[in-house]
Amino acid sequence: MQKESVWDYPRPPRLESFRGHLRIVHQGVILADCNRAYRILETSHPPTYYIPQADIRMEYLKANPSQSFCEFKGRASYYDLDMGGQSLKKIAWYYPQPAQTYADIKDHLCFYASKMDECFVNDEKVQAQEGDFYGGWITANIKGPFKGGPGTFGW
Repeated sequence: MQKESVWDYPRPPRLESFRGHLRIVHQGVILADCNRAYRILETSHPPTYYIPQADIRMEYLKANPSQSFCEFKGRASYYDLDMGGQSLKKIAWYYPQPAQTYADIKDHLCFYASKMDECFVNDEKVQAQEGDFYGGWITANIKGPFKGGPGTFGW
């Protein structure tokens, strides 16, 4: 298996089509199931995957008023999860008006793997990027070290 080093990923980040299989499961419910996503690759970070809303069980998501700003992609908005009596804050983010270079991810959601019970890339359960600031998904073919954990903010 060819390993991708996050240190070979570009800055500014690169957006690319991803036709592999993504699946997100929480409380036994398949929350997302997708074969037509995008991934963003950025130096020192595992990939983040952006899933179209048509492939997500949006009835479990509620808009969160929080926003953040990415110098490359623009202003992000967030969703909370409300499922089976459980409410989780800011489990996914999206760009309602992304910068032109990232226009393809408009209204696609990117989930924090650490907040979901299970996230899969091509049937491989992912490991969440440490720290929850960036939300990358780590698989066996991705090698670090990864930014995000304690002591890495200044890298």
